[in-house]
Amino acid sequence: MAQEQAEFQTATEIILKAHQTLLPPVWDYIAGASESETTKRRNRESIEEWAFRPRVLRNVSTVDVTTTLMGTPLRMPIVLAPVGSLQTIAAGGAIHSVKAAEEFGSLAVISSSTQPSIEETARAAGSDKWYQLYIRGDFDWIIETVKRIAGSGYRALVLTVDAAWYSIRERQLQHDFVPPSLAGKPALEYQALLDWDTVARIRDRITLPIVLKGIQTAEDAEYAREIGIETLWLSNHGGRHPDHARGGMHILTEVVARIGRGHEIIVDGGFLRGTDVMKAIALGARAVALGRLHAYALGAGGGTGIRRLLEILENEMRTGMAMVGARTLAELDPSCLERLGVPAGGCNPFPLLPGKINY
Repeated sequence: MAQEQAEFQTATEIILKAHQTLLPPVWDYIAGASESETTKRRNRESIEEWAFRPRVLRNVSTVDVTTTLMGTPLRMPIVLAPVGSLQTIAAGGAIHSVKAAEEFGSLAVISSSTQPSIEETARAAGSDKWYQLYIRGDFDWIIETVKRIAGSGYRALVLTVDAAWYSIRERQLQHDFVPPSLAGKPALEYQALLDWDTVARIRDRITLPIVLKGIQTAEDAEYAREIGIETLWLSNHGGRHPDHARGGMHILTEVVARIGRGHEIIVDGGFLRGTDVMKAIALGARAVALGRLHAYALGAGGGTGIRRLLEILENEMRTGMAMVGARTLAELDPSCLERLGVPAGGCNPFPLLPGKINY
């Protein structure tokens, strides 16, 4: 066992190490959200307001947390979300993510706003991986870029649909921090032009399955299904785009109520513990995506840190499922939960972290 892996027994330690290691502008780039950061807080609150209803005497001597996502076997229902500018966190950037995902048995989704290139990142690991694309050119540019993505072996195209404008992020502004992805003033106006018609045109021209990342209402989820988008990614960008929006679990419950259970739904936003993931699965998600926590693990220990984080979360999930009497993910359903509201005084998922660390 590598030394970095052995030194982390909890996610708390990983976050603390990342805070000690990363430069303040990079830490705030990861931790920050838009304007008042209300959406980021609501992400956590939307998870915390759900309480478990444990069942007993269920013979939980074995607990299975495996699943599949668009045909890819997953060791547990967690994927690594796309994070921009990973090279500012650790040299090598996205290569650490794809390697860690392959070694653990997870799935990495690579951001088009990180380094290295589409091709170099793909060559770093042979396991299934997806590519997330920000639109930075006209329709011909999109199709040519998707050809590169497909030719490199990525299994799905993830279109981010909640980033028509770049948000106001005050933590970045106070450091005058410009992410490398924004250096040189990329053609952000093309993202603002993205609409349903363009999505349909892309769908008709490519063979890769499309995942829409950034769905936040039942109406948009239903329409996406109507035009043939099978996998939906419910996300408010970790609170980094619309301020004063609803939390991820609020979105999940609304969407599942509209389109029903059994669909391949990914959700992100404030998920920090294995028990958080359990709640999302119980309410109808197929998998949960980790953004900030993924980035903190990279900062704390590179690819080894990411792999160790996934091991910790797997142990939390297996233990949590045994505690509530669920032997498989299929046994996690709404009957396992009750909506009681956020505990008085809030709920700190990492009570051993120093209070000054705003993660």
